[in-house]
Amino acid sequence: MKRTLSLVLGLSIVLSTTSCASIFTGTKDSIAFTSTPEGAKVIHKGKEKCTTPCSAEIPRGLGKQIVMFEKEGFETKEVKLTKTFNPVTLLNILLGGAIGVGIDAATGSLTKYSPKSYTVELESK
Repeated sequence: MKRTLSLVLGLSIVLSTTSCASIFTGTKDSIAFTSTPEGAKVIHKGKEKCTTPCSAEIPRGLGKQIVMFEKEGFETKEVKLTKTFNPVTLLNILLGGAIGVGIDAATGSLTKYSPKSYTVELESK
């Protein structure tokens, strides 16, 4: 009986501190980037992620996320990544409570990027 109670209590603690969306969907999304013309650098938060056409892992966050497309001889183009609510977060209401939702918020897992593909047309200087 004592062992069962300890197991139930331990499982309850683990579930109440679990951040479901962070665990099940991660804290990053793979996003595809293409440009016309090809060969543009994709820059996120000052770091080059890849050269188009490409895919890059972009960390989720609650703040505004912007990527820049740069290619010599062309105007730099900024694109705001759009996000939607991550429905996996709803599991925290049932299983993880406020602590789990808080962890998902801190890791950015309350949201996910949508769409997962961006195409830009760069203009000559």
